[in-house]
Amino acid sequence: MAFDLDMIKQVYAQFPSKIEAARKTLGRSLTLAEKILYAHLDAGMQAMDYPRLNSYVDFNPDRVAMQDATAQMALLQFMQAGRPKVAVPSTVHCDHLIMAKTNAAADLEFANNESKEVYDFLASVSNKYGIGFWKPGAGIIHQVVLENYAFPGGMMIGTDSHTVNAGGLGMVAIGVGGADACDVMAGLPWELMMPKLIGIKLTGKLSGWASAKDVILKVAGILTVKGGTNAIVEYFGEGAEALSCTGKGTICNMGAEIGATTSIFGYDASMSRYLSSTGRVEIAQLADGIKEHLTGDAEVYANPSTYFDEVIEINLNELEPHLNGPFTPDLATPISKMKEAAAANGWPTKIEVGLIGSCTNSSYEDISRSISLVKQMKEKGLKLHSEFTITPGSEQVRYTIERDGFLKLYDEVGATVFANACGPCIGMWERVGAEKQERNTIVHSFNRNFAKRADGNPNTMAFVGSPELVTAMAIAGDLSFNPLTDTLTNDKGEQVKLDEPTGFELPPLGFDVKDAGYQQPAEDGSAVQVLVSTESKRLQLLDPFTAWEGTDLKGLKLLIKAKGKCTTDHISMAGPWLKFRGHLDNISNNMLIGALNFFNEKTNSVKNQLTGEYAAVPDVQRAYKAVGMGSIVVGDENYGEGSSREHAAMEPRHLGVRAVLVKSFARIHETNLKKQGMLALTFNDKADYDKIQENDAIDIIGLTEMTPGKNLQLVLNHANGTSESIEVRHSYNDQQIEWFKAGGALNIIRASLHA
Repeated sequence: MAFDLDMIKQVYAQFPSKIEAARKTLGRSLTLAEKILYAHLDAGMQAMDYPRLNSYVDFNPDRVAMQDATAQMALLQFMQAGRPKVAVPSTVHCDHLIMAKTNAAADLEFANNESKEVYDFLASVSNKYGIGFWKPGAGIIHQVVLENYAFPGGMMIGTDSHTVNAGGLGMVAIGVGGADACDVMAGLPWELMMPKLIGIKLTGKLSGWASAKDVILKVAGILTVKGGTNAIVEYFGEGAEALSCTGKGTICNMGAEIGATTSIFGYDASMSRYLSSTGRVEIAQLADGIKEHLTGDAEVYANPSTYFDEVIEINLNELEPHLNGPFTPDLATPISKMKEAAAANGWPTKIEVGLIGSCTNSSYEDISRSISLVKQMKEKGLKLHSEFTITPGSEQVRYTIERDGFLKLYDEVGATVFANACGPCIGMWERVGAEKQERNTIVHSFNRNFAKRADGNPNTMAFVGSPELVTAMAIAGDLSFNPLTDTLTNDKGEQVKLDEPTGFELPPLGFDVKDAGYQQPAEDGSAVQVLVSTESKRLQLLDPFTAWEGTDLKGLKLLIKAKGKCTTDHISMAGPWLKFRGHLDNISNNMLIGALNFFNEKTNSVKNQLTGEYAAVPDVQRAYKAVGMGSIVVGDENYGEGSSREHAAMEPRHLGVRAVLVKSFARIHETNLKKQGMLALTFNDKADYDKIQENDAIDIIGLTEMTPGKNLQLVLNHANGTSESIEVRHSYNDQQIEWFKAGGALNIIRASLHA
């Protein structure tokens, strides 16, 4: 079934002329990223060559996608906008609230009971406002989007950082906060700083143990977790064309781990095959008709350094399988070096669990390559030496691999198949023994491996690899095992070697599914009632945030000076807290509980300046709020790295934090803060971070004259009676300054729609 066919036909009908106009305006050849951006430029924007990293530009995305954890807050905000129906095609996907514990059937049944209130809310609000609803068990949002909604040359936004997965089908797909989604669903343009462009030329062709996963693991090692910030990464070259469509999706998916705005590949035969295989032959034919416009111009790829801000070249013939980690996805180690690295760092080499699947690696190709090793294991007299779990990405994939006998093979070797959901990848994993917090090693094919990410244990060392490498490592049970060179002892005492994995790009018998799990919204939702109980602990209607008082902010208490990595997982943890994503006050009890306090090297322990005692971060902030006292949060580099979750911005806003001051921000989090009426500030001199003292009261000066590009002053009033002034920067444009003044972007939307 092809969704939104009329919309796609309209996009393609206008695409050639818009590209030609953009080429004329810029006076040069165009990258694919530029073609799609300029083809989606809002009509109110002037036709010009917008300077990269120096221009805020308005776009009109073709669609919006939301997962259940973020959709709650996004739709609670949308309900305040006053529109009877969403302005663009939009969907909700129930994938985050299913705890992985026993097996797919039992875990799904438990989730349907435990989260019934939330699912009923999402189903009804979707039905009312014309939003497609994918039920629990239907699959992970990004896999479902790739299978049903992504199309070459399109633009979409999604309330999850891994929305970028759709770049595997040639789409500019960008993760955003719920407020951004609310704007677009309300019919407003979407604002983005014109990104810089990174070109990655892939030469050669993958073979043997190397996979698409290893491409992005290699890239992460090169660019680090912040090297792609405010950039679109465009892959090209013979190596790119040789990759499968789902392999391209894997690479784009993990582009979120380098901070990239999005990643993208040009349209090619693999995308056409994938569209046809997933029931979208007509879209493939439409794309084939304008295929020269759905990739970068030939001149661009012939002379990439002229058109991209940075160019990287990777020879796939030489690419070695990698394991990245622990604790950060950019610590890249080729498998041949892992034994040495583990010994040097004291990493536990016994692998407790191997986990494959997630939105990053749950395609038919991924599973088939893993299964080729499972078959070898049985044939060669080997067995699993680690626990082994599989998380299918969608019901369509699960149904198809069951039909083809893959699930039966997993069951025969003692593996556990979890529900079609995020599960362990986002901390929804009830792992037995994790509460003991023992040092241990796991390997998985997910995208993130921050401390506590998968099982809540800060001492679990998670290493990221391809599904086939993870399968081999689970068979060996040893982090120092190199399947390219090492042998294993079978049940006869013989030394045997695993052959290279093999697999299928697409199912030889085609995809199949009995019930994909989709609910079509009502044509007219005006009579649909969306009920939220005032007694609910999981859902809470929103009240508008208050507007800025029109004065400089003085006497702000330092809430916390966070040291080192402070991701959205540190600011607003997932796992068991996911159940409160629709209740702002309750989920605010996890605010910054994972951040490391610079002054005592502890988490969730900060000084209450009213009492002089140390207490949990949310408790201290609630004490400040109770007496009408504002506060400020100070952070380190790449603050807000990771998920797009806007709760990390809304919780401080709700509890009375007025500003966040850091060395640098991750893109999505900075935008989320702005949308909620917060001050997102950066040190003009990063060394000033060291001047912040634990008992400081801080004044922010210059707000009454706040203009784009003009720095503000902070006065640090120290407990010893001295004070010093530092300069801080902001990146607010005129519109964003109005968000701050109004108390949040939603307040402006509400006022404009009710005017």
